[in-house]
Amino acid sequence: MRNRIWVSPMCQYSCEGRDGIVGDWHTTHLGSFARGGAGLVMAEASAVTPEGRISPWCPGLWDDEQAQAWKAVVDEVHRHGAHAGIQLAHAGRKGSTYRPWSGRGSVPPADGGWDSVAPSAVEFPGLPAPRALEGSEIASIPDAFAAAARRALTAGFDVVEVHAAHGYLLHEFLSPLSNHRTDSWGGSRENRARLLLAVIRAVRDEVGPAVPVFVRLSATDWAEPEGWQLSDTTEVAVWAREAGADLIDVSSGGMTPGVHITTGPGYQVPFAQAVRDVTGEPVAAVGEITEASQANIIITSEQADAVMVGRQFLRDPHFALRCAAQLGAEIDYWPVQYLRGQW
Repeated sequence: MRNRIWVSPMCQYSCEGRDGIVGDWHTTHLGSFARGGAGLVMAEASAVTPEGRISPWCPGLWDDEQAQAWKAVVDEVHRHGAHAGIQLAHAGRKGSTYRPWSGRGSVPPADGGWDSVAPSAVEFPGLPAPRALEGSEIASIPDAFAAAARRALTAGFDVVEVHAAHGYLLHEFLSPLSNHRTDSWGGSRENRARLLLAVIRAVRDEVGPAVPVFVRLSATDWAEPEGWQLSDTTEVAVWAREAGADLIDVSSGGMTPGVHITTGPGYQVPFAQAVRDVTGEPVAAVGEITEASQANIIITSEQADAVMVGRQFLRDPHFALRCAAQLGAEIDYWPVQYLRGQW
């Protein structure tokens, strides 16, 4: 990749047909970051099953028509010299919700919603209690991720990320706050990590050795001592690498609202550094990374191997080009149509 400033997956809730099919918004939105110099553009959480969507307006990769629509987006990203990644996800108990500007809470089935599922029938505050998955249903989830990964390759994506953070299904299995099972999918940390590792293996087998597989983890639930903690993450990160993951994309939170999170510039970078230091594995860091010098220090001081930037790219789609100018880096991918606008 041409640099280590990468675009974080950011929900757009813009599949207006409520069919998981992306359109012009996604092409323009993600293509602008590629034109703006990002090394990797990671598309938003895309569901591996219809009920795996966060909202009815979220994209998917559970059928071939969705893959074909994504191909147009990937082609636009590649046209501007960036690599394209996609985050594969299942929302679990946080599924079937309204998008932020269309309502609040859960979308009822009569309005296109569905009954959510989870490892246990423990509700996310403010949403209906989910149905606990049967063992046979859990066993089929890795196949759904693998099938979506196969479609991602058909669409031309260069990187596949497994979403196991932010309180969604795979994180729900990991965290003792949401996983109260007493069978082989619950209890010990090994059992709670079993589904995630099965998903990673299935995706790795599907995409082969040449395609990078990332895993996004929430380093902590911010709910000690009961919740998922950094020590859990460092251990599972090692297991994830053994299962076939190439890089751990380290974020945090999302399991329960109302917890106290101390934020600030780079506030999540220490989590990424801890995972890197303990495991020796490549990591990406996130969390209020907004300045060129800040991003560069994270990389040069080996706190992380890449930075994943979200909101700053929304404010400035040419953030990577600006960073290159401010750091005095010579690059060969400034759009020739924009040469008059160089800093």
